[in-house]
Amino acid sequence: MGAGALLALGLTAGTVAAAASAPGLTLSACELEHPLRLTVVAAECGVLSVPENPQDPAGRHIPLHVARVPAISRRKQPDALFILAGGPGAAAGAFYATVAGAFARIHRERDIVLIDQRGTGASNRLDCQADAQRLYRASEAEIAADTRGCLTRLSARAEVEYYTTSLAVQDLERVRAALGVARIDLYGTSYGTRVAQHYLRRFPQRVRALILDGVVPAPVVLGPATASDAERALLDILARCAGESPCRARYGDPARSYLSVRSALRSHAVPVTLADPSTGEPTRLSFGSAHLATVLRLASYTADYAALLPLLLDEAAAHQDYVPLAAQFLLIERGYGEALATGMHNSVVCAEDVPFYDLGAIDRARLADTFLGTLQLDGLETVCRIWPHGPVDADLHAPLHSDVPALLLSGSDDPVTPPAFAQLAARAFPHGLSIVLEGFGHGQLTAPCMDRVLAQFLARASVMALEVGCTRGARPLPFFTSLNGPPP
Repeated sequence: MGAGALLALGLTAGTVAAAASAPGLTLSACELEHPLRLTVVAAECGVLSVPENPQDPAGRHIPLHVARVPAISRRKQPDALFILAGGPGAAAGAFYATVAGAFARIHRERDIVLIDQRGTGASNRLDCQADAQRLYRASEAEIAADTRGCLTRLSARAEVEYYTTSLAVQDLERVRAALGVARIDLYGTSYGTRVAQHYLRRFPQRVRALILDGVVPAPVVLGPATASDAERALLDILARCAGESPCRARYGDPARSYLSVRSALRSHAVPVTLADPSTGEPTRLSFGSAHLATVLRLASYTADYAALLPLLLDEAAAHQDYVPLAAQFLLIERGYGEALATGMHNSVVCAEDVPFYDLGAIDRARLADTFLGTLQLDGLETVCRIWPHGPVDADLHAPLHSDVPALLLSGSDDPVTPPAFAQLAARAFPHGLSIVLEGFGHGQLTAPCMDRVLAQFLARASVMALEVGCTRGARPLPFFTSLNGPPP
């Protein structure tokens, strides 16, 4: 992500003969590779060529990379599950390779279809290479210069304005038609929930069932409330630690450590020398408020990372040891930076969110009293003054109404799409059900028993009598009380 960790909201082709064909799309055996090369998933892959600018079909065409993971059953169901990744900027193929196990039950009966959305993955990825460390202390002028530099580099192979959601849903429909699937199921996570809802708006007869995980309601623009939502989630996580005996005995009230560290870094950055957690190479880092904000925000995304936060903050506050925080920063920043295509992220956010901000309603004083402050908001406004704004359907943010059965998933400690978002989105779905998992963060796909709930929902295409009791018993990873892990 580069600076996108604050600003943002592996496919190997095979060489065997074609396994399946459709108009304009030929699929051949391939493997989807985990980004860390931990696993591979057998699939069928192909490329569908689409016009970058739909109004100029004779102009530049870009490749849409499509993968299908065939159902195990020979008597598979006719409705395939299309998976839409988040970001904006994540690729569906890489995302699926990291979470394939969560779809194993669904995969028994249904094909899984993965489209790297235009501008991501192998679909003409729009990436901005920059010195991440410099961006963490960049001025407005430096951010603007980096933005112009990225646009210059991308201009040889892309007109970046043509990478918005309104065009992506047309791509999705082209792939559905090319594969010959009459009706599809949709799973969208985070930004992918916006894509899923807009596809449903444009092509309502093509959607059988909908799963929204980490929900962005259609009427909501992301950005103005992000700092406040992230602060709330962090304080809820730390309060949960203070409410659990082992964590309280070890750290007392970890919110005090948080406020102490935040205050210290506001006055000056701390020089840190550490072994790079990925390479082992000696690394020097001037750890400041922006680095802390990255760790706090992105570690809050998942309960597993959140379990480390009281320990990391205590080491810094009580022992002035910033090495654990710095190591997590390097791991998190690198992971998100490699996962997201920053240019595609900019194309979406600068067309679909920033222009809709009500600047007069933004309480900058309130934002300043959060760990993110106004840094993200100001950075996005600088980028989006320069980044071209692409086509956006007039009804993208209009309220939605649909009779399609929908399952909406939230975590109580989600720092970016809080449960209130799902409550708002649920108004669109009279045949929907909203589930909130206590103590969990952003994205519930890998939470305990969720695989059974999703498979049952898709089998029925109904929330009636859906067995969700197991989700109420789901518990996040206990907090670490030492570097060895949670208490026994």
